[in-house]
Amino acid sequence: MEDSKEKILKRAEELGIKYEQKYTGCAQTAIAAIFEALGIWNDDVFKSASGLADGLGLTGDGACGALVGASMIIGYLFGREKENFKDMYKPMKSYKLVKELHDKYIKKYSTCRCYDVQTATMGRTFNLWDKNGMKEAIKFGMMENCSKIVGDVAKMATEIILNNGFSPKSQD
Repeated sequence: MEDSKEKILKRAEELGIKYEQKYTGCAQTAIAAIFEALGIWNDDVFKSASGLADGLGLTGDGACGALVGASMIIGYLFGREKENFKDMYKPMKSYKLVKELHDKYIKKYSTCRCYDVQTATMGRTFNLWDKNGMKEAIKFGMMENCSKIVGDVAKMATEIILNNGFSPKSQD
């Protein structure tokens, strides 16, 4: 089992890096990487992450999209169902697991706000709504930088998911 767990974690990380470099959209690329590494998929969860890239709508002024996307999967797998909506204690497991992911992320990056992560990892931020800002970001290596973060978050979240009893679908 340990070998297969390590393979799943490596796959989540590699897919996160690959998808962010190829397609962008850190929340969706993290979701795609985690889902595929676990052998599952949900179009609604994937689609709902569309506007979350670069700290909410390419603003930089929100939590890291990869972190939010990975948190969405934890909620999807361990969260409260509608039938238990009135029970305020039902989402406690998802709260606990998302906090665990958050704490690991903070330990590594010191913050979860996108602009602050950019500053910490690249020394500056970028206005992605400005065509020159987007060009600058690409030239400066933002794609590679964010790809590493997406891969890292995908691996962190996948490990938390596996450690809490989720059994992945066979990848044969």
